[in-house]
Parts: sequence; C-alpha cells; structure tokens
Amino acid sequence: MLRLLCLALALCLTLPAAGSAQSLQTLLQTHADEVVKPGRRTVGAVLDDLLASGLPQVVPFLEAWRDREIVRREEDGFFLRRVDDVLFDLDTGAEIGSADGVDLKPSRPNGGVRRALGDALVQFQLSDPDITKRQAAVQAIQRSMDASQLAPLQGSIADEPDPALKAVKTRLAGMLAARFADAPEARIAAIEALSGDLSVDVRATLNQILATEVEAAPTLPEDRNIARVLTPGTDIPEGEAYALLVSQDLAPALTTSDEIRQTLAENIDGARVGGVPVARLNTDAARAEAYAALATDGKAAPLVTEDDRAETLDSYTFFEAYAEPNADITTAARTALDGIETRVAISQAADLGLDALSLASIYFLAAIGLAITFGVMGVINMAHGEFIMMGAYTGYVVQLFVPDYTLSILIALPLAFAVTFGAGVTMERLVIRHLYHRPLETLLATFGISIALQQLAKNIFGTQARPLTSPGWLDGALVFNDVIAISYIRIAIFLMALIFLALILYVLKRTRLGLEVRAVTQNPGMAASMGINPDRINMLTFGLGSGIAGIAGVAIGLYAKVTSEMGADYIVQSFMTVVVGGVGNVWGTLAGASLIGFLQKGIEWLNPSNTLAAQTYMILFIILFIQFRPKGIVALKGRAAAD
Repeated sequence: MLRLLCLALALCLTLPAAGSAQSLQTLLQTHADEVVKPGRRTVGAVLDDLLASGLPQVVPFLEAWRDREIVRREEDGFFLRRVDDVLFDLDTGAEIGSADGVDLKPSRPNGGVRRALGDALVQFQLSDPDITKRQAAVQAIQRSMDASQLAPLQGSIADEPDPALKAVKTRLAGMLAARFADAPEARIAAIEALSGDLSVDVRATLNQILATEVEAAPTLPEDRNIARVLTPGTDIPEGEAYALLVSQDLAPALTTSDEIRQTLAENIDGARVGGVPVARLNTDAARAEAYAALATDGKAAPLVTEDDRAETLDSYTFFEAYAEPNADITTAARTALDGIETRVAISQAADLGLDALSLASIYFLAAIGLAITFGVMGVINMAHGEFIMMGAYTGYVVQLFVPDYTLSILIALPLAFAVTFGAGVTMERLVIRHLYHRPLETLLATFGISIALQQLAKNIFGTQARPLTSPGWLDGALVFNDVIAISYIRIAIFLMALIFLALILYVLKRTRLGLEVRAVTQNPGMAASMGINPDRINMLTFGLGSGIAGIAGVAIGLYAKVTSEMGADYIVQSFMTVVVGGVGNVWGTLAGASLIGFLQKGIEWLNPSNTLAAQTYMILFIILFIQFRPKGIVALKGRAAAD
C-alpha cells in the first residue's frame, strides 16, 4: 500500500502545470507490463492508446522505444530514456541524472515489435511540420506497402502543404487502395485511376493483384478465381504437373530406375528376386516384373510407371488461380495492366527512336566536315578524328580561364573553329597539296599525322580524361513519362546539328565560296578555265571541313569523354556515314548518319548485352548495303559522279 501511495504521488508530480492534461508517464503506467515486455500481439493496445492521446511526447518515445533506449526504474516504476549513461524524463525531455547505481530494467522489443513501432511512427511523421520527415515517412510506406498505412496516408493528403509531396501521397494512396481498400468498388476505382501511369511500381502493384498459383483438382472448382486452364505438356511440363500432384498427396511418386535397382538388391533371395531369376534382371521389363512381384507381397512400394503418370495426369485438371478471389478486381487489373504494357511498348519504341535520333545527330556533326573534305576533294583524311579531339580540348582550355560555363561554350565554339581551321589549312598546305590524286599516300600520311597529334595531346594534357562541363541549364533531362526521356545535352547537340545543316546548305547554295566549291566538285578543269583557283578552293574547303570538325568536338565533348583517343571513336563511323550517305552530298551525309544511328540503336536493342557485336553487325550490314548501292543513298550528280 505504501508503495502504491508513493507511486501515485510521483505521478502527480509529473503532471503539467495546468494539471488537466494527461502525461505520457501516466499513460505508460496503464500498460507497464506491455512496455517492459512488449510482444507483437500486445503492443497494438499500447500503440492505439498512444496514438489516440495526441501527446507531442509520443513520437520521441516511440523512437526511443524502437531504438531500445527505454528503461524502467525499479524503485518507483518510472519509465525513462537512457542514452549512454544519462537518464532523461519522457515528458519534459530534461536530463534527470546518471544511470550509475540506479536499478533499471530495460525494455527490449523484438523485430516484430520494432516494425510495429516503425509503422506507428510513420503515421505521426506523415503530418509532421518538417517536410523531410514527411518525405521519409512516404518513402517508408513505399518500401513496406502495408494495408495499415492506407488510412493514415489518405488522412494526411488533404492537409499536405507541399504540392509535389501531395501528388506523391495521392499516387501512393492509389496503389495502396488498389490492393487493400475494403470495398471492391473502391479497389476497382483505384485500379482504373492507375491505368494511365506507366511507372514500374504501378505495374508491380497490378502484378501483385494478378499473382497466381498453379493448382490441380479432379474438376475445375467453381469457388476459385481461375486465371487460365493449363494443359500438361503444353502449358506446363508433365514432370512439373505430376510433381505438383505428388506434393499435394494426390498421387504417389514416380518409381525411378535407381529405386527399382536398390529395392531388388535388398530383396535377393538365393538366386531370385520376386520369383525372377537374377540372371534375367538385365532388362527394364524383367526388373519391373520383379519389382511388381515384391510390391504385391508388400515388400516394396507400389510401382508407378510413366504410363501410370500419364493416366493420373489425364484424371486431373490443372489451372492457375488468382490469389485475389474477386474476379471483378482481377479483370480490372488485367485490363489496366494490358493497356499500360501496350503504352509502355509504344513509349519504349519512341524512346529508342529519340536515342537513335540523338546518335544520328552526333554522327552527323562528326561526319559533316569529313563529307566536305572527302566528298569535295577526294582526300582520305585519317586525322579527321584528331580535329574533333582538338576542338574538344579547345573547349576544355577555354573553361580553365572562363569559369562561366555558358560563356565559355559560346567562346569555345568559334575558337575551336578557328584553331582547327588553321590546323587544317596548315596540314593541306604542307602535306595534302602534294598528294592529290594519290589516295594511298594520302591515307598513310594523314594516319601518321593522327598518331602524332594524339601523342602531342598526351604530352600536353596527359592520358586522363578531361572534363568539358556543360552549363547548368543543360543538366537533367526532358521527361515525357516514366519511359521516354532525353537529356538536354542530347537535345542541344541535335539542335546544333540542325543549325550546321542549315548553315552549310546556305554556304554551299547562297555564297560565292559555295558556288566555287560546287564548280570545282563538278568539273575542276572547267572551273579553272572560268577564273576559279582550284588550289585556293581546295585549301579553304579543307580548312572549312576541319573547322566544322573542331566545332563538333566541342559539342561531342559535352556528352562524351575528352581524351587524346576520342577521335578514334568517331573516325570509322564518320567514314561510314559519308560513304553510305553519298560522297560529296550534305543531304547524303544526313541520310547516312540517320541510317547508321537508327541501325546501331536497333541492333543494340536486339542484343543489349554486347555493344561490340552490335557494331560488328552494323558494319556487315553496311558492307552489304554498299554492294547493292555503291554510290550511297543520295548519289552525286553531274560529271563528278562518273569519276
């Protein structure tokens, strides 16, 4: 009695100053045994009372209880929080002293209780003023997807102040309702609302509703939600079907050859087994006869043969049954999932097309300069990839001095053109002009120059990849849905390819230089007789093609790694683009880049695990293509076409 009076007095001292509000300590004393020794079955009553109390101390207490920091002082039965060797009051959070020398009994909730505490904490955190805690609560629900979370999640949606988080809560509540809502009509409505969502987790939710299990019965049961009837040997292997019957004690296990041999060996009586001479047991039929005799005498289990298995399978019906008993719900889920999968397939095709278009624009930028030098001049420039590399390194150097990435890119584009234009003119004046109409010597000379330029880049910049950082407004991706997305850098490269297409067409069609280039391309001798200097035009043309390669290097450097070998990654594709599209034709280069880009992405989609094999198949296809159309997709017209 004295102890009870002391406990009552202590509880009174812990009440708030107002005296009318209930304290957490008082509430815990009503469930003292459950708090000290919590169990999965008993913790529910404690949590219900804690949640109903509305006390702000409940959340810190649940966190401490989950983390096994709650102890009970044996002297007066008070519950306290212990952190290291310091004790804290549960109502005020104030430090009340050291744990040294105090007789304490810890509360150690097991894994199931701690999960229940975590679920209870989620319900509090869904309406916490701190948005990070609300986001953490939503993420916890996404991981567990439990039926008990539906009601508190739905209750928190109306008062959610953050629009983005509110949308996430609404979507998550829809998935929970599709699986766990009480009324079938509510579940069907939630399923139909999800039918426009292409996300993976929505598809996973619908697949969980449509989960099936293979069963067998003498006749098709009318009380089950049947997904489909299975035919042994067609829809399900016969061995698997019979194993199902054996596991359900509907049929005896098939007698194997090893079991027959072992049983016969154990029952040899003199020179006979089951009345059959041992000398005759060299065939399956004789062994089966002897085993059957042993089974008749009760010395072996009944013989079950392949014929018996076939007869047993014919006497049972095999089917897949939904775990969800309501056929209307599974029908709605199947309709929604079929529609989603159709739109996902269409979206995947569109996403693949965007990837192919992006790759085609990269190949076009890399090849358009080569199309000018190779197509107009007939020069096989193996150093074209190194001009791309020079342009990328020019962009990197500019960013070292101009930290504003947007401004640095605007400076790097014309500067890369100037640098590679000068390098191209120098190369043409010193080497190429002496090797016209000597393609083998030109190839070897430019190949040697490419190696020299690679080594020079290694000596200056090292062998490690250098960053060419895109502006902040190019970060991220344009997202159409959960399947279709394309990065802003790829969009920028695509737009740059269109700009260069228009610019080159303007130069070739609307300027004097373009007129002279086309004249030299069509008939160099006639152009020279009309006062055009073919030597000067060749120099400017080679410089123009090299300068465009430098600009392409800046664009490609924003997307790919900038190294001394980066040009080698694009030289083969550039030559293939020019040859397939049609030598000396801008539209042909565009067509060739589109064909190669879409072809490569298509092959990679068919064989995603081996990109090297995809490139090999692409090269083989192009070789076959050139056999049937040697002048490319857009053949050059005029006298040059006959050269």
